[in-house]
Amino acid sequence: MTQTPSIQDEMPKAYEPGKVEAKWYQFWREKGYFKPRIDRGKKPFVIIMPPPNVTGELHVGHALTATLEDIMTRWHRMKGEPTLWLPGVDHAGIATQVVVEQMLAKEGLDRHKLGKEKTQERIRQWAESRREIIARQHQRLGASCDWSRERFTLDEGPSRAVRTAFVRLYNKGLIYRGERIINWCPRCATALSDLEVDHKDIEGHLYYVRYPLAESNKEFITVATTRPETILGDTAVAVNPGDKRFKAILGKKAILPAVNRVIPIVADEAVDLAFGTGAVKITPAHDPVDFEVAQRQGLPLVNILNPDATMNENAGPYAGLDRFSCRKAILSDLEKDGLLVKVEPHTHSVGHCQRCQTVIEPLASKQWFINTQPLAQPAIKAVVDGRITIIPPRFTKVYLNWMENIRDWCISRQLWWGHRIPVWYCHDCGELTVTVDEAESCCHCGSASISQDPDVLDTWFSSALWTHSTLGWPDDTEDLRYFYPTTVMETGYDIIFFWIARMIMMGLEDTGDIPFHTVYLHGLIRDEKGEKMSKIRGNVLNPIDTLEKYGTDALRFALSTGTSPGNDIKLAPSRLEAGRNFTNKLWNATRFVVRCIESEGIELKIQQTLLPVEDRWILSRLSRTVSSVNGLMEDFQFGEAQRQIHDFLWGEFCDWYIEIAKIRLRSGAKEVPSPVPVLVYVLETSLRLLHPYMPFVTEELWQNLKGRLPSDWQVAESIMIAAYPETDGAAIDPEAERVMESLVEIMRSIRNARAQYKVESTRWVEVQIYGGELTPAIVPYSQAIQALARAKPITFLDKRQESSPTENVLVLVLKETEVIIPMESMVDLEAERKRLQREIEQSQTGVAQLEARLKDQAFLTRAPAAVVDKERQKLAAIKDKLERLRSA
Repeated sequence: MTQTPSIQDEMPKAYEPGKVEAKWYQFWREKGYFKPRIDRGKKPFVIIMPPPNVTGELHVGHALTATLEDIMTRWHRMKGEPTLWLPGVDHAGIATQVVVEQMLAKEGLDRHKLGKEKTQERIRQWAESRREIIARQHQRLGASCDWSRERFTLDEGPSRAVRTAFVRLYNKGLIYRGERIINWCPRCATALSDLEVDHKDIEGHLYYVRYPLAESNKEFITVATTRPETILGDTAVAVNPGDKRFKAILGKKAILPAVNRVIPIVADEAVDLAFGTGAVKITPAHDPVDFEVAQRQGLPLVNILNPDATMNENAGPYAGLDRFSCRKAILSDLEKDGLLVKVEPHTHSVGHCQRCQTVIEPLASKQWFINTQPLAQPAIKAVVDGRITIIPPRFTKVYLNWMENIRDWCISRQLWWGHRIPVWYCHDCGELTVTVDEAESCCHCGSASISQDPDVLDTWFSSALWTHSTLGWPDDTEDLRYFYPTTVMETGYDIIFFWIARMIMMGLEDTGDIPFHTVYLHGLIRDEKGEKMSKIRGNVLNPIDTLEKYGTDALRFALSTGTSPGNDIKLAPSRLEAGRNFTNKLWNATRFVVRCIESEGIELKIQQTLLPVEDRWILSRLSRTVSSVNGLMEDFQFGEAQRQIHDFLWGEFCDWYIEIAKIRLRSGAKEVPSPVPVLVYVLETSLRLLHPYMPFVTEELWQNLKGRLPSDWQVAESIMIAAYPETDGAAIDPEAERVMESLVEIMRSIRNARAQYKVESTRWVEVQIYGGELTPAIVPYSQAIQALARAKPITFLDKRQESSPTENVLVLVLKETEVIIPMESMVDLEAERKRLQREIEQSQTGVAQLEARLKDQAFLTRAPAAVVDKERQKLAAIKDKLERLRSA
């Protein structure tokens, strides 16, 4: 039986996160709090964790994901719902293979030298080590996942789900193998989906090249291209059928420069009359638009590239050259032959591999594709009819626009790491065997002479099944029946197409039901200047290093402060420091309350009928905060909910209520009840309110509080399974709030005046207060005003004081009250007059100098307009300052 960690007799003076966090995480885990019990009478709350890639360690974006999902998970668990947060990691095919290949390169190896089996083993070892590190890092972040259900995309269960989904789609005719233009990365040596390509605007050139006509030595047709090396793969020249300029030569033939291949001149609507000369080269094997033209025109495909982007045998004399070296060589030859007409600067979009940033090559290749259109329609309907809600709503339009224009998905990858495509080719009859289990013979002719497709599936194929494959699909498991559909899918808005859209399509296809009810999209984390974090910029924050310095709760506080769905977050060191300061504030407040319990030795029951105004006020404010926070949490406004908890605890409970309670305790007055029961109640409730955000410090403080409560207090074993606070409408007290709001406003205005006039902390200031109808309620707090605002003597006025302009008083007009402070009580008036006079004289000198300069015609003529304008602005600023000094 796991025992609750012991609490020290006296709370330490300072909070030490390192000593607390591991202790409580181990306790929670050993008690089984993370593991939900299936209760058919209750609706579960379910989040399936977006699986981090096993490429390395967690970054600060993962920490944001973990924080937001843990806030939701802990909140719903405290509400008494069976709550499952299922963790896992992704094998990340291309990304992980690239990382390991880079490691091999440092050893003087590559995957081809090492061989397929040994390379796969190296990748597997790397993935396993990263999987363990990622799990430990999530635990350091306080993630209350059910680790007994942890999944890896290459585990047997999810792998069988992948094969099952592939076979089902193939049998329905939705997966096919065909020759299409794909994005080819020469560095990764694999096909990429459109979403895996980053398009960048490149300052390049537009080359105008003359193609001789076959029937004449003197006639030419000029085309424009940004990639002259692809001339070698041309199979036609095309013009728009409505372009009268080329009417006479339409149907004739041209001779391809460099390789002297004869190609036709064809008409096609795809040609843009305004681009280049109006005539375009058609390279069907290396351009998606040209591929479609070739399909319509019945043109052949000529591939000129090897997989490593060197030129193949179809490139004739350029075979063996790198693609960019070939470009230089062919341009030189064209110029020599008088066929290069001109070269113009031209900015155009060029695709780059998202993983390695190599320039991709459009390439006609036989690959496996999913016909996504039939899958997209139900996925569109699920969002349109409201079964799935996307937060924030503006991304609904983005999702629908992409889905309505979706293209077939290339799912095969020429990699060694991933889910092998479950297709076997028969060497005797040529037919395909597509099966979930390992094939031993051809299902058509029975031949044993078969071989499996060498390619693997796109990583996002297995990720698309994540919400149901992790729960046991395709088997009819108890987990799948109870926890599916899941409740929330929380992830970054940058992968709405990669992942969200595909999960909705595949969830509906495989299970007949939506994969989740709500999609919550968070923003990206940027540095304090709004720059995207990257290693190149040197502004990356390692979450583990950060929590070592500030503590986990401070990091979680910084990540969730000010967050709102879909908006980027600026993470500055000041936010981390604010998180740490808040933690320390809570620690000190709890130490004070604990000492009060120990010294008072009284019953901790609140005597409702005898409560003074400040008690009724703090209980009312607590009730309103609880109500507002619950509403905000329901609305996924976690940043605003946290702000309200922080402002209540720091700005009302700690700054004002505790300070007033200290005065009551020091006075020892018997006519009013002790504030200790209210202190305990508000603190205990507030710790539960804050727990989803800052789990470690709240558990430590709550346990310290719990250990000193009377035995008749019925409390849970851990704050993690204690009930989340609910609104107590009976505690709302508008009148108490009105009185305390005015009292706090009075004290704050005096403090602000002291700060403005730089009054020494040891100096008392004289204060006169007009309270109107609130005077009887405020007068009893004279001692509090005196102590907390350093104000003495305090005089209460029966009516508003009309001060004449000659009186040296500061009048502070507040919401319902007024505060009058004689200036001589704050400053040495004579010394202040002298200081102001000196500043006035300096400002007058400055004004005179600037006015003289701005009347100087030589200066006005010679100086740049910006300099003159700056001098005028400076003059206006000094004049404004002079006016204020004279007023003072």
